[in-house]
Amino acid sequence: MAHGMHPCSCDTFVALPPSTEGQRIIFGKNSDRPCDEVQEVVYFPARDYGAGEKVECTYIEIEQALQTYAVVLSRPAWLWGAEMGANEHQVCIGNEAVWGRESADDDEALLGMDLVRLGLERADTAVKAVDVIAELLEKYGQGGNCMEDQCGFTYHNSFLISDRNEAWVLETAGKYWAAEKVEEGYRNISNQYSITTKIDKEHPGMREYAESQGWWDGKSEFNFTGVYSYVTTSRLEAAGSRYCEGKRLLEKNSGRINTETMMDILRDKESGINMEGMFLSTGSMVSVVPQDPSLPGIHYFTGTPDPERSVFKPFIFVDDIKQLKPTCSPCYGEDDPVKKKPRFQTKPDRKHPLFLKHEVVAAIIDSTRERGQKIMQNMRELEKTKMEKMETYLTAGVEDPTVVVNLFTDTVDEEMKVYSKS
Repeated sequence: MAHGMHPCSCDTFVALPPSTEGQRIIFGKNSDRPCDEVQEVVYFPARDYGAGEKVECTYIEIEQALQTYAVVLSRPAWLWGAEMGANEHQVCIGNEAVWGRESADDDEALLGMDLVRLGLERADTAVKAVDVIAELLEKYGQGGNCMEDQCGFTYHNSFLISDRNEAWVLETAGKYWAAEKVEEGYRNISNQYSITTKIDKEHPGMREYAESQGWWDGKSEFNFTGVYSYVTTSRLEAAGSRYCEGKRLLEKNSGRINTETMMDILRDKESGINMEGMFLSTGSMVSVVPQDPSLPGIHYFTGTPDPERSVFKPFIFVDDIKQLKPTCSPCYGEDDPVKKKPRFQTKPDRKHPLFLKHEVVAAIIDSTRERGQKIMQNMRELEKTKMEKMETYLTAGVEDPTVVVNLFTDTVDEEMKVYSKS
């Protein structure tokens, strides 16, 4: 990989009954990205398209689906896809960078982040999302620079996908892939392959390809991680310790994992899950999805770096939601340096209104202890109040959808008031 970069990015988690409280599925992800990158939270309504329409992804144009579902996404502001998000059918997806024996491609194709968004827009169940992503990989491939920078930075992807009933792990190497179904308990992924011998779906040529490369003898039990991983690198060790720490934190809370547990895991600095440094947790998401289809899923997003000093703000899918303006970055259209070739000649300002306010407050928290603690306290109180309110929706449903149509944006406004008071 270019410039000897060792990004160690992202951790994604899912917990299912019986490891969770109250028959719910809890999904969480920290998106760890370059420290100067802005992550925005955006909403796109469901839409119908005509036959033969195209959609412009980050680098390439592909066939559009006839119908897309409503999605809420957390994404690096320069690209089309997303690091993580959910759709109106309560499918949640997060991706991770993985490296292995199959070399990652600099050629521009679909980014893993494009695949996250496409999966959410086109699939109403987790298993369908696995199929959607697999088909797109087969047709268009994955590749291209994953950073808003001229230095090439490419990787393959693994995905954690959940819905109201189950979760799937999908791990890819070029166009080859394997998927594992998770029906109970908990599962996490970091920057390493993790599917071993439990393979529930796979690319039809995946084993044959491994054999042709001399990675597998064709006789011994097939272990996806064993066959497609590097044998040893320092990068895997860094990811490995986070993967183990994440697993340990889930295990420690098993049987009582709830919204707060997942937020605490994402805020954990000691494990490296809440990352600091050149790569840091630039955005975080926690989703709480009741198995009962009559109850709403609640999707919390920070839209700001470092979950420890951010507010998780709730979002609920209802009709008539407007774009989430305060977490929406400026749009440069065709003039965007990402769109022009050669790409990334300049970096425009992508800071959204919440990001700007949060940046000022983060500096105060760093420099003045007492004032900083007070702000943090007020942030947590706001978050706690919202979570208590959400608990009523999670148990009794939403009677009047108009009450929650601006839920996320209203919470951002309240967060900004906490900041301006400070």
